[in-house]
Amino acid sequence: MRLNTLKPADGARKERTRVGRGIGSGLGKTAGRGHKGSFARAGKGKIKAGFEGGQMPMQRRLPKIGFRSKMSKDTAEVLLYQLDKLEGVIDLEVLRAAKLVPPGVKKVKVVKKGELSKKLVLKGILATAGARAAIEAAGGSFEE
Repeated sequence: MRLNTLKPADGARKERTRVGRGIGSGLGKTAGRGHKGSFARAGKGKIKAGFEGGQMPMQRRLPKIGFRSKMSKDTAEVLLYQLDKLEGVIDLEVLRAAKLVPPGVKKVKVVKKGELSKKLVLKGILATAGARAAIEAAGGSFEE
């Protein structure tokens, strides 16, 4: 065996089809593009995703569902057991410093999950009915 005699096995490399090279090739005249229409034209063969030939597309036939509140960016929730790590008067700045709420938040609401063992004073913070009862049961209070 010599390096200059090496070649791929028979059938391993298929020659590319040359279209538009006369009637004898089998792909002459229209070159496999058919007659007329957007796919027969140069540069016009793409249709956007979701296009259904002029029929009303699926994403427009189906009703809109759901709702996303713009307030969700401004509000955050803190769990009751997370407040147990803090002490004294708790307001928005204290929660930001403790990294319990993201920086851009304007309103915070306490949700009842876990237990609270300390007496806390919450200033300018909202709470669910269950969380409010748990905080008051522990001797805490709310300031507006």
